[in-house]
Amino acid sequence: MSIPALPSIASLLSSRRPHHSLPAGLYTRQDVFEADLKVFFQSHWILAGLECEIPEPGDTQVLDIGTSSVILLRDDDMQVRAFHNVCRHRGARILNAGQGVVSKLVCPYHQWTYETSGQLIHAPHMGVDFDKSCRSLKPVALRSVGGLLYVCLSDNPPKDIAFLQDVMEERLAPYGLRNAKVAHQVDVIEKSNWKLTLENNRECYHCVGSHPELCVTFIDLDFGFDLESMSEEDRERAAQHMAEHSARERRWEAEGFKSSTVERVTDCETNFRTQRLAIAGGGESQTPDGTAACAKLLGSMTRKDLGDTHLWGHNCWNHFMGDHAMSAMVIPLSADTTLVRTKWLVHKDAVEGKDYDLDKLTSVWIATTDQDADLVARSHAGVQDPSYEPGPYSKFTEKQLDNFASWYVKRMQAHGY
Repeated sequence: MSIPALPSIASLLSSRRPHHSLPAGLYTRQDVFEADLKVFFQSHWILAGLECEIPEPGDTQVLDIGTSSVILLRDDDMQVRAFHNVCRHRGARILNAGQGVVSKLVCPYHQWTYETSGQLIHAPHMGVDFDKSCRSLKPVALRSVGGLLYVCLSDNPPKDIAFLQDVMEERLAPYGLRNAKVAHQVDVIEKSNWKLTLENNRECYHCVGSHPELCVTFIDLDFGFDLESMSEEDRERAAQHMAEHSARERRWEAEGFKSSTVERVTDCETNFRTQRLAIAGGGESQTPDGTAACAKLLGSMTRKDLGDTHLWGHNCWNHFMGDHAMSAMVIPLSADTTLVRTKWLVHKDAVEGKDYDLDKLTSVWIATTDQDADLVARSHAGVQDPSYEPGPYSKFTEKQLDNFASWYVKRMQAHGY
């Protein structure tokens, strides 16, 4: 008895119903995972690191993405560069993943040696006539967006990264991210497909029931609600919040702090959304009580009451506050495992134990990420069940999931799937 052939990726994409989650195979199949890596993590811009992680000449940060590996470094002229982590001799990896410091880039296999500019300067036993000039390290397209380092592994990176830069350089300038430092980093391996991880982050439908720590400072009404199904009391609360939000946004804008929503989430290549939102609780920061975790504010910030400037893309989410920032990066490891790497940034001169308490700084998002890891593992287990069928999105609280799924399908089809 022959086994029926699996539907093609193209047929899975075309079968996606509007306003519904994706067909199971787009979350679970190995061939789809490999296509995702090619399309979304090699041909689109992705967040790869932070300028403040490589502050001095010779500082390096290496990120592995599927079968690719990227070296981020600060060269001797203080310029930030990105290279493919592949020796031009026989292809050996030059550096291991993670942070390091080098004076030169030396391949450990045969000691081919490169300047931090990528130029090959030493290739032993290759003969006096060997032309080193054509064997420099291959560069990777790189953009610094307010201190966030985006790379694209394609030779033809999307040009609309310029719009993201234009929007975010102004918004991020007061936070001085290029002169911040990473106070803490946590890696969590989620047992889910990367798209489920992203979907979970783009809605707060689940927040009240799952994130008690986060809900001290997050205002769930900011992420959508069904006014008709609310009680009279909750309707009044929603109406009051909407009025206060509009007034606060106008006031922030009038004071020179960009706050309104800017998004490119469907008809685009570089997918992102940003907005400044109010912080509940103590009103200052995403901490257990909503008050600032760090006494030394970021960059040129002089106020703690400017809310949370969020920015997300298809492999990241970020929150920028007066006292600190949180940046999370998503890297697919397999069809059913995803790395979520979270970093907390403070002013470069802030001292732990004096200017900030590490637990207060990190505890909310550590708890939230652990809770999300459990939720997306449940989602991934469910989409593998033979009884799964794509379910409807809430038009009130899951609009951004519908946008993401639509963008995903369009981009896959644009790349020939």
